[in-house]
Amino acid sequence: MSDRTILVWFRNDLRLHDNEILLEATRKADRILPVYVFDPHYFTATPNGGHKTGNIRAKFLIESVADLRNNLRAVGSELLIAHGDPAVILPKLAEQYHVNEVYHHREVALEETNISEQVEAALWKIKLNLKHFIGHTLYHKEDLPFPIKDIPDSFNAFKKKVERDSDVRPSLPLPEHFNTPEITDAGELPTLEQLGLTEPVSDVRATYSFKGGETTALQQLDTFFAAKKASAGGKADRNAAGARISPWLALGCISPRQVYWEVVKHEQATKEHPLMLELLWRDYFRFMFKKYSHKFFDPNGFRADAPEMAADQDELFDQWRSGHTGVPFVDATMHELCATGFISNASRQTVAAYLVKEMKVDWTRGAQWFEEKLIDYSPASNWGNWAYIAGVGNDPRENRYFNPRSAAELDPKGEYVKTWLPDAERISA
Repeated sequence: MSDRTILVWFRNDLRLHDNEILLEATRKADRILPVYVFDPHYFTATPNGGHKTGNIRAKFLIESVADLRNNLRAVGSELLIAHGDPAVILPKLAEQYHVNEVYHHREVALEETNISEQVEAALWKIKLNLKHFIGHTLYHKEDLPFPIKDIPDSFNAFKKKVERDSDVRPSLPLPEHFNTPEITDAGELPTLEQLGLTEPVSDVRATYSFKGGETTALQQLDTFFAAKKASAGGKADRNAAGARISPWLALGCISPRQVYWEVVKHEQATKEHPLMLELLWRDYFRFMFKKYSHKFFDPNGFRADAPEMAADQDELFDQWRSGHTGVPFVDATMHELCATGFISNASRQTVAAYLVKEMKVDWTRGAQWFEEKLIDYSPASNWGNWAYIAGVGNDPRENRYFNPRSAAELDPKGEYVKTWLPDAERISA
């Protein structure tokens, strides 16, 4: 190691703990240059009049980047924040700070991999290497009991083989030192207005709130187990708390391995734990994206043709996204989504099934709407799940059909509908 500088390009890995690119960079270089780039591509307008990233998710992202900066400053480092095309910005920063190599975590979805390829090509022009790491899954790709091309299309088969034949690697330690070059201009966090968005309004009906960042993510994990202990492991509470760790997982404010090892530490049985199932579904869809790539964004998916579609697509889609379908549970769910950026997994399945199977609207429109609105959006989980519900994704024989007109299980007393749709008349199944 001789006067070597490595640029660490943060994307969806906004944490210090269990972060391989950060740990490896501090071990291999004299100095590290941590960088986050706000790419305007992710804040563009969409054909439906919305934004690729909605204001609730954007606020969570800004909070997460701010927390990463604060945590780096606490250990004597700094986060350089830039705005623009990463393929333009990163080579300029590399030349300015005499960088020898750039590290980043590999992504799997089409847009994200295209951005990586553009950055890699731009860096190659100045004779620099973009080194890829794998750090978004519970099970490392190299530890799977099958090559990517042979991954089972069935989630149940994937789960059984992985749990039987693979092990989860230990979490990585925090780097021992952070030596950062003198940064002339560390940049500023953007405001929502600068991103073309408005400040979200807090809704008094929400029973939870999300604040971005690794600091809150670790607190949330502690809260999960404290609540579980206090309630003697009440299943409903555990499922709800587990699902609400997903926003921090989506931005990598906490890693799947950290969650896994906390479960192991606190629980005797882990295989059917709600958090374990959530992590396995995340892994499953990410690996499916490695296997099938762009097919997840095609209305036909993996099948011969797309589901049947009604003639009045625009009108029906507007009814669904605005919560005016006439089905109270569906409408209440859509109101909660727009107000908070979060709905339960069962609710997601319900409103997706209703859009595709009852209203016969193009499922990709629903996936795009969720992309804008969900605070825990991640490409693989979102698009993979929508293709699955539409019957054009992985093993449609496993696709459960949720009857959105019957809220007997999800809202047995009607309290949810009363909260989010107080003036609605209930429609029985």
